[in-house]
Formats: sequence, C-alpha cells, structure tokens
Amino acid sequence: MKATLAIRQAVRPWVQRADARILLGVSGGADSMALAVATLLECKTTGVDLVAIIIDHQLQDLSAQVAAEAREQLLRIGFESVEIVPVAVDMVDGMEASARRARYQAFSVAISKYQPDFFFLAHTKNDQAESVLLGLARGSGTRSLSGIAEVNAPFVRPLLEIERSTTEATCTENGISPWVDPQNLDRHYARVRVRHEVLPVLEANLGPGISDALVRSAKILREDADALDLLAAQYLSGNDPLVVEKLAELPKAIRVRVLRLAIYSAGAPEGSISADHIAPVEALVTDWHGQGVISLPGGVKVVRISGRLSLLQQIS
Repeated sequence: MKATLAIRQAVRPWVQRADARILLGVSGGADSMALAVATLLECKTTGVDLVAIIIDHQLQDLSAQVAAEAREQLLRIGFESVEIVPVAVDMVDGMEASARRARYQAFSVAISKYQPDFFFLAHTKNDQAESVLLGLARGSGTRSLSGIAEVNAPFVRPLLEIERSTTEATCTENGISPWVDPQNLDRHYARVRVRHEVLPVLEANLGPGISDALVRSAKILREDADALDLLAAQYLSGNDPLVVEKLAELPKAIRVRVLRLAIYSAGAPEGSISADHIAPVEALVTDWHGQGVISLPGGVKVVRISGRLSLLQQIS
C-alpha cells in the first residue's frame, strides 16, 4: 500500500480538525478516485465530515453511467455522502474552458450548500508540469507560469507533488477501477499533446527530472508573483494612485499589475485582461502622445485626463 500511504500523507495536514467538513471533486478518473480513497482513510481516524461531488459534464454519451459507477465505487469503499451534479456546458470558448467554467459554477453551488472548510481537487504534479509548459507556449507572464495554486481558498490541491503513476497505483491497491477519459488521448487538445508528445521528448533528451524542474519553477514563480501582486495592491490602496507621474516611477512589473487590478476594480471580468489589453493602457503612462479612449472587456474605458488615468465602466 505504498502509493496509498503517499497520498494519505499528502492529505493528512488538511484533515486534522475533527469538526471540519471537506468537499471532494470527483471525475471517476484515477487522480480523483485515488484522492477520494486516501482522504476517506485519513478522515476515518479524525472524524472529518467528507462529501464527494461528482460532476457529470454530459459531453459524452455514457457520462451519466460513468458518474453512477464512480458513485457506486465511492459508496462501496465507505463514503456516506456522494452527490452527482449534472452541468450544462455552453461551449462559448472551447470545450476545455467551457467545461471548466461549468464545473466551477457547480462547485460554487456545492460550497454554498455545504459550507466546507476545504474543497479538495485532484490536480497532480503531471498537471502542474503540463500547465507550465502550456504557459510557456502562450508566452504568458509570471502568474500564468506559476501554474496551479496548491491553495486558493476554499480549494486545496494536495496532490501537486504526487505523480499520476502514484494515483494509478493507489487505485490498483484499493481495488478501484478508474474511468479512462477518451478525451485524455485526443491529440486535438494541446494539453494532451504536451502530456503524450512534448514531455516524453523533453524527458528523453534532457533527462528524467524535467517535470520536477517545471514544478519547482512554478513554485518559485508563484512566490514571486504573490509578492509583486501584494506590492501592487498596497500601492493601489494609497492616495490617488492613478496619477501618471506616480505610475511612471513604478517598476514595470508592479505598474502593469496596478493597471490590471484597477481595470478589474472598474468592472472588467476577472481573468479577461491580457498583456495585449494592458500594453496600450501602459502606453498612456510611458508613451503618451495624445491617445484617445481605450476600450476594454466588460465595457471598461480608460483615458488620460489632466495627468491621471480615469477608468469607468460603460453599461450597454
């Protein structure tokens, strides 16, 4: 039971309070089923209230059956509370992003219903390495390259230092038959190509420690990004922070964060502001030659007036 023990040790710090309640997101795949069994074993020693939330994205013909089989397995190993939540995926911006949005909307409803202390998700070291490589391919900044956060309250990802091979072995050790999502083999998806083509090539040519190196880099970059975000938030809370002269004195890494935070505060949807959006706004500070109003997602408008930036949201 070596693999099971490794995952139990990963979840152990989060299940020490006997009065705690933990929700656990389950897909039926090896990662989430391994997290489920290990968390259940740990909770049996502490009395933590554990609820499994199985999301049925309804994107495949047998999705309801997969969800039902996952529920049956969880009940068999000792879960008392298992809820299947069907979701509608709108396909607005691609399957992966749309499914993720629908999934987290369902998680939000479950959080409101159960009021958990933590919500466990089963992202692994492999997921982290893949996320960093995808960020590199997009030319992303520090925050994106920092990968997946271990803690983003109430969400906790205890397996970010656990390899997928360990979750698969845990399922085998505990007689669990995980679902193998056919989409995880579909080379149309960039993440699948990274998993099955890019990472193996890197491992073969640069050595077997590439995934570990990517995960270490993500952790360092997250710490750096957190520090820069804190400095930006502190600056923005000061007196009249959008005066151009003051903004111009800031290091660029902090200035762009200040501008992004200010734009979100003005009403832009969270996550909608890219580097391409920020560049013309920063030019109002660093390359001023009479530019006009800049329009951004969410109806936010930015304009330079009398030596300061003015932001407003135009509601249509």
